[in-house]
Amino acid sequence: MGSIKKPAPVKLISSIFSNNVVLLDDARRMLEAQFGPMDYATDPMPFDQTNYYESEFGVGILRQVVAFERLIDPAELPAIKISTNEMELTWADGPRRRVNLDPGYVTLAKLVLATTKNQAHRIYMSDGVYAEVTLRYRDKHFQPWEWTYPDYGLPAYRALFEEIRERYRQQLRDDPRDLPPG
Repeated sequence: MGSIKKPAPVKLISSIFSNNVVLLDDARRMLEAQFGPMDYATDPMPFDQTNYYESEFGVGILRQVVAFERLIDPAELPAIKISTNEMELTWADGPRRRVNLDPGYVTLAKLVLATTKNQAHRIYMSDGVYAEVTLRYRDKHFQPWEWTYPDYGLPAYRALFEEIRERYRQQLRDDPRDLPPG
């Protein structure tokens, strides 16, 4: 029988997308106010792997991926998802969102995203929030699964999550109390 251990802290990330650059900036500031300083942010990138969100957001959607300095307990993810859903309402135009925030976390082994939508490959956490292992780290790189969103499976996205993973690995090395078991 394995012994129960507290999990290692994880690296909080979020995807931010909108078709309005000013709203991307506003969202980054609001995320920092809630979760602390960021230590990683991509430039805005075209969100063009799907047209799923065009009816809600329009065309010209841009995405940024950000990561936060403070490591979190992975059990915080449901509360963080609830908080980011509430933040989205700040910019909503009636039922239409103008900003989408998708939080998750990076570990040495995986990228996990929070979602409110259940599917066969998602695990219920709490408070209506599920977790999805979107990428796995294998053979020195993040690898997609069959269910991985098309953009997250692109080499450029996997590379940016590898950069975030390296920052996380360095944080764990700098603070040995946070080393994961094994």
